[in-house]
Amino acid sequence: MDLRKLKTLIDLVQQSDIAELEITEGEEKVRISRFGGASAPVMMAHAPQPMMQMPATDTPEAAPPAAEASPAEPDGHIVKSPMVGTFYRSSAPGSKPFVEVGSPIKSGETVCIIEAMKLLNEIEADADGVIKAILVENGQPVEYGQPLFTIG
Repeated sequence: MDLRKLKTLIDLVQQSDIAELEITEGEEKVRISRFGGASAPVMMAHAPQPMMQMPATDTPEAAPPAAEASPAEPDGHIVKSPMVGTFYRSSAPGSKPFVEVGSPIKSGETVCIIEAMKLLNEIEADADGVIKAILVENGQPVEYGQPLFTIG
């Protein structure tokens, strides 16, 4: 399934009253869900772990825990995943990783690869600095917008 088709499906969910959409094409499976009436859908692809859904609440008590969760993000510039896929630190198994903690990095340099729909996508740093933290394990599934690296 190509990225244009995925974007079309996301737009369909956003513009309609559909709460969840699941599509299977061969071995590829995509689920797009809208949780608790949020305006942006959440998309998961090939998730080996069971999907957890948060209960929809309209009570004011639901807002403060989310506000408290934001200070947990590491200090520095965060490189976030631009797509859903599988995170890889190197170009091939057994190869040297693109970056390590403490590696100097310039904007535009490759920091990792995300495999999505059997395509390998090089992810580039969007700031200069030093890699302070690698926030994802090699081979782990990642979500759109998930923090991958901290650059200080």
